[in-house]
Amino acid sequence: MAAKKGVLQSEALTKLTVYESLSAERYILETSAYPREHEQLKGLREATVEKHNFRSVMNVPVDEGLFISMLLKIMNAKKTIELGVFTGYSLLATALALPQDGQVIAIDPDKEAYQTGLPFIREAGVEHKINFISSEAITVLNDLIADGKEEGTVDFAFVDADKENYLNYHEPLLKLVKVGGVIAYDNTLWFGSVAQSDEEEIMDFLRAGRVHLRKLNEFLASDPRIELSHLSIGDGVALCRRLY
Repeated sequence: MAAKKGVLQSEALTKLTVYESLSAERYILETSAYPREHEQLKGLREATVEKHNFRSVMNVPVDEGLFISMLLKIMNAKKTIELGVFTGYSLLATALALPQDGQVIAIDPDKEAYQTGLPFIREAGVEHKINFISSEAITVLNDLIADGKEEGTVDFAFVDADKENYLNYHEPLLKLVKVGGVIAYDNTLWFGSVAQSDEEEIMDFLRAGRVHLRKLNEFLASDPRIELSHLSIGDGVALCRRLY
């Protein structure tokens, strides 16, 4: 009887924790995030939902966009790289945060999705900061390194691309990002699936990404070249500060 009671209490606590987490997220969005969302970011977000429906979750949430903006300003970042753009919510947040002579190298093979956000980028007056390259990211990264002038010049890199290649991006990004610079990997919690045991039932669309992101998280935790802070904002963000 005592064991059964303990199980029931544990299940009740889990449900309460999930409820409180969702309530807290809603509270943050409604109280702090939405009121401070830039007008063009809001327009881009709404246009993405209208055109891309459920795929709109591929953009970062509003509170994460505000976090990225503040981080870039604290760092006094001037040059950034973004792998995976989709319609450009995080890209626009980044461009707005950079100084007038700042630069974002934005890489995504899906130029059509980028076109959804481009009118809002132009309206915000930051298109001149963005160098959009329609390509696979690894090709562009290798070309930048081969150029011989780009290593150690990037202040901040944001990765929100194909999860199976996150680990492949890590080495070239470490060369491109300067010592003291930051690489941010998005979706590192993968809807919480990375924390689930192998015995738990997991939705099919999460399985492959879960494997790749677990490998990434384990690798980053033991990489001596970076200082790591793994945040639960959005769908998880791993911040990696290059040490040497």
